Amino acid sequence: MDLAHLFLGVQYKGALPAHAGEVTLVTQDSRRVCPGAVFVCARGRTSDGHDYAAKAVQAGAVCVVTERPLGLPCEVQVENGRKAYALLCQNYFDNPAKRLRLVAVTGTNGKTTVSTLIKQALEQTGRKAGLIGTIHTMIDQMEVPAKYTTPEAWDLAALFARMAAAGCEFAVMEASSQALDQLRLWGLSFEVGVFTNLTQDHLDYHGDFEHYYAAKKSLFAQTQTAIVNGDDAWGRRLAAELADSCRVITFSSHDDHADYTAKNVTCTASGVRFEMVGKGFIQRIRFPMPGDYSVHNALAAAAAVMALGVPAAETARALSATRGVRGRCEVLYAGAFTILCDYAHTGDAIEKMLSGIAPFVKGRLIVLFGAAGERDAQKRPQMANAVVKYADFTFLTSDNPRGEDPYAIIEDVEPGLKASGKPYAVEVERRTALRKALDMLREGDVLALCGKGHEDYQVVDGVTLYLDEHRIVREWLDEKGL
Repeated sequence: MDLAHLFLGVQYKGALPAHAGEVTLVTQDSRRVCPGAVFVCARGRTSDGHDYAAKAVQAGAVCVVTERPLGLPCEVQVENGRKAYALLCQNYFDNPAKRLRLVAVTGTNGKTTVSTLIKQALEQTGRKAGLIGTIHTMIDQMEVPAKYTTPEAWDLAALFARMAAAGCEFAVMEASSQALDQLRLWGLSFEVGVFTNLTQDHLDYHGDFEHYYAAKKSLFAQTQTAIVNGDDAWGRRLAAELADSCRVITFSSHDDHADYTAKNVTCTASGVRFEMVGKGFIQRIRFPMPGDYSVHNALAAAAAVMALGVPAAETARALSATRGVRGRCEVLYAGAFTILCDYAHTGDAIEKMLSGIAPFVKGRLIVLFGAAGERDAQKRPQMANAVVKYADFTFLTSDNPRGEDPYAIIEDVEPGLKASGKPYAVEVERRTALRKALDMLREGDVLALCGKGHEDYQVVDGVTLYLDEHRIVREWLDEKGL
């Protein structure tokens, strides 16, 4: 692609370099610059791409996009480098997003579950869809490893191109607050956007709830129809603020004023059943994920699918045929006792999970969890408080300590366990803690593994170590003849 076509629709000052030849790459990373590349300067939290612009030219960049004059022979200036980068990446791949119907899901908890359910439900109705999210990316049925919940603009455009080439009609994706704040989705138009909830997380990045909320809300400036959780306080605020800018559809597990409401909810160890009630219809849904919060996830997915034009009856049948989501309140074993695995790693997520399963625990509820290192430390006591509210016995262990001392993390969490007076054990090595928890199981017990979910690794001292709780549980079951 030549520079003139690459810059279509991008406002800039200066003149594009003549005789630049074919563009080979658009990047914000000076280390990736090669002959024929376009290097876009953008300011980050710890570095400024402008400091590396001259080095990019030396490496063969045919054009440098800046936010201020640098005096380079091949530079053009834009108002915002991140916005320009997102547009240039889409242009390079011939704007594949325009050939797809885009759906984005944002919120603190539930993004992975809701986005996966939307894809699965669309497929049940005979439609082809791609998926971009935390666990993996899928181009129709082909899996691609996921590096970030929401990819950088170049990778995102490349994935859209592959989805369009594979014949996908839809692209369903998770929209993280960091990605929205960093404008990775700039210039995209979403047919449907879903807001699940907002609870404490990522405040180490955003600073406070208002900035966190603002990042989430920014998605809906690019959205035609907003699906909003009416049971969440931030969701109610969002719905009110969006009323004049886009179509808003609300859902609730109990409020009859919402557009879609759940009635006659029944929770079991293997899932939930309820009636989805909307204007002019009642549809029964049998959903294969336990926990009353699963009702919210199912309603969000159903509302999104219906907003895409699928009739209510067809949506209900499709959602009831979904398979659930790996590492999201996933039943690893159900027999004399039950073993569940969930990605819950905030106080609110743990609260929602445990409150949803506690009512059908016949024996003891045993909970294994840890707090992540180098992440918002304010949520650590909240996690402990949520656990002791429901657990009969707790194993406190490590999550991903990263570069932080795992014992120091445990010291931040442990006071809440001590104050409860309930029995607990501390085992910093997660594999050992899990084996001990499994050995405790008796008939009627439920073991809830919180934090790792789909992850099959642990990050310790900057090193990624293999640790797959699914495999550890399978091996233990095999040893027991189960």
